[in-house]
Amino acid sequence: MTDPVTGQTPSLDDAKSAPLDRAENGPLDESEANAVRPYVDLGGVKLVPREGLQLRLEIEEGTKRVVAVGIDYAGSTLQVQPFAAPRTSGLWHEIRAQIIEQVRSQGGEVQEREGVFGPEVVARIPVTGGEAGATRIARFVGVDGPRWFLRGVIAGRGAIEAEAAAAIDDVFRGIVVVRGTTPMPPRDLIPLQVPQGATAAGTAAAPGAPSA
Repeated sequence: MTDPVTGQTPSLDDAKSAPLDRAENGPLDESEANAVRPYVDLGGVKLVPREGLQLRLEIEEGTKRVVAVGIDYAGSTLQVQPFAAPRTSGLWHEIRAQIIEQVRSQGGEVQEREGVFGPEVVARIPVTGGEAGATRIARFVGVDGPRWFLRGVIAGRGAIEAEAAAAIDDVFRGIVVVRGTTPMPPRDLIPLQVPQGATAAGTAAAPGAPSA
């Protein structure tokens, strides 16, 4: 399909990558979300509260800003980051290629496959400082939305077991991205914030969820 502005045909790397039902079943844009549904508000993303879900906010030491949201749920971990993206093109195809190159440069193994969100990467990554030959498995997923890109890194049971993967994938589906109207260069992290109830150490239970 030719871009009506540039007159050029977008390459595969520029194409958006998202489930066909993304606008209905997530990850959602703020404009698509149910306005009366309760969410855990983390600024650039909102999460559906679930029993047993724990949040871990990753904070940059120098700036003290939140740079990622970590989620522990049902034996899996999910790291989430929302980024600004162009209106008409996506980032996941290009970023996925960079992830593959990085993992291989570290001596890891990668497999690309089709997942519930589209193309995903399963990586076996060497563990530094551990036993010789020790590795960890991680799944990298990504979804291009309207003017945003949402990346997830899944480890634990959700990276290796189908039932656990379905559970943590559902958490990723339930995320709402709040892009805002502020102009931002593509790939800039959409600002995140500490939610109500979180501690300075950066860990909190979702409202209604018991602490571990």
